[in-house]
Amino acid sequence: SSAAEIDGAQLCIFDLRRGQQEGQELDKILFFHPADCPILLQLSVIGLCEGIITFTRIFSPEDDCEVIESDKHCHVFYQAEPDIWMVLVVQKIKDNESTLRFGALQGILKESHSLFAMFHGPIRTLLDRQPSAEFARGHLHTFVTDYLSDFSVGKKLQLPTYRDSLTERGTVQMLTVSREVALEVQSLTTVLGSCLRNVICQSIVLFEDLLVSTTLPLDDTLNLYTYAILRLTPSALSSNGNSWSYLRKGGYVNADTTLSSANGAAAAERYNSRSRDTSPGGQNQMHHNFRPLQREKLSKGKDGFVAADFATTEIRGAVPLNPILWFHQAEERMYLCVYQHKNLTILLVIPASSLINGEEGIAHVKRHLLENASQNIVTVEQKLSRGWGGENAYHVGGYRYILSDPNRKVSRASPPGKVITLSKDSLLALNRLRGEIDLEKSRAKRSDPTHDKDYEVCIRAKNNAWIIAKISRGKELYMAIEKGGETLLYASTAVEKFSNRYPN
Repeated sequence: SSAAEIDGAQLCIFDLRRGQQEGQELDKILFFHPADCPILLQLSVIGLCEGIITFTRIFSPEDDCEVIESDKHCHVFYQAEPDIWMVLVVQKIKDNESTLRFGALQGILKESHSLFAMFHGPIRTLLDRQPSAEFARGHLHTFVTDYLSDFSVGKKLQLPTYRDSLTERGTVQMLTVSREVALEVQSLTTVLGSCLRNVICQSIVLFEDLLVSTTLPLDDTLNLYTYAILRLTPSALSSNGNSWSYLRKGGYVNADTTLSSANGAAAAERYNSRSRDTSPGGQNQMHHNFRPLQREKLSKGKDGFVAADFATTEIRGAVPLNPILWFHQAEERMYLCVYQHKNLTILLVIPASSLINGEEGIAHVKRHLLENASQNIVTVEQKLSRGWGGENAYHVGGYRYILSDPNRKVSRASPPGKVITLSKDSLLALNRLRGEIDLEKSRAKRSDPTHDKDYEVCIRAKNNAWIIAKISRGKELYMAIEKGGETLLYASTAVEKFSNRYPN
């Protein structure tokens, strides 16, 4: 298979501020996967994690524990919010300890929390507004379970392995356009921004799975781009649901997953029946058990707008529902309106405070977009399609690479169709090198967080491939060259030639 099947993977979310009294330990558990795991085992796993967190703080009070390796398990930690922890526990089988990279596993935790917060607001806010945590648990169960469905194969989680060593979660992949096309895109974003008379709307424009333009802040762009890649682009909406940017496995939800989702929805419904929703997401999506990652509910309508039939009424049946987002950097609630024309996807973000009538106001914005922006959209799509080189547009002959800028959160990589031509030995060596670099970066950040440390490492793998890592001025380059010379001079020259191709 393309990735190792990991037995015994567990993901838990817990709050260290809860369940501090004897007999109340269950209260600290906010989410646990698998849902059918015995309660005593859940308490044992979270108790061990809490003990590790407390113990490591003795030696490192300023820095969070990130990973603990034991003979049989790997614990990956992420403090998503103050005292709210997410932990992924992976059982080691055979030689898979050499194929797992904690940075990639931690990326799953970071991505799932960022997406949850975008739709439902911070977990701590939900807990403060409803101290019993029933509502927060309900939404975490449905949301995280839907997120994990992309990794589910039967009853197992198929987690990132060495075959994903040339991908980088938490970054945006951008499309390079000519000056002429850039002017057309700028004209389109201006029209999109004026969809409401006295309020400027924000927008993101994507072509295929690549970012063309954005008017949003960096973090909000990344979160919305990630959601679009997972569920909204043409490739995500297609029957296979796979996006070539991420090589996700998707579409299968096992019976335990479905049961967990149903229990979470029921918890949210029970709370809705007796309490007024005041969360950042607003009453709209909360009262309709809004599940933005439920793949089968998303579809493109005849008018070109992508919507989800989440809202159901006795009179009108299924009604398209426009999600409400909570943008951390803007600190504002926003409606999301998605329009698609061929390979062009437009994400229009409208301040919720500017729409008095909610869904009726959204209908007005849609009419304005169709009347005033249709020609701009057609023109941009045609010009982008004409200049698009296909999936291999950013392939560099002889190289298999990923180039990323963590500060700007952008990356560019060899297309998956080229990466799969690498041998297992090359990918294993590259994955192992990336893991060592991850640890070095963590140590360097702890010792001097104000300065980035530069590295350049060239390794000759067992199959005689060159495995190279270079970090310079905050940018990172990882590559594998299988058909090359035998000398270190060859590897160094190859990196220099590649760097000259990307002078920035």
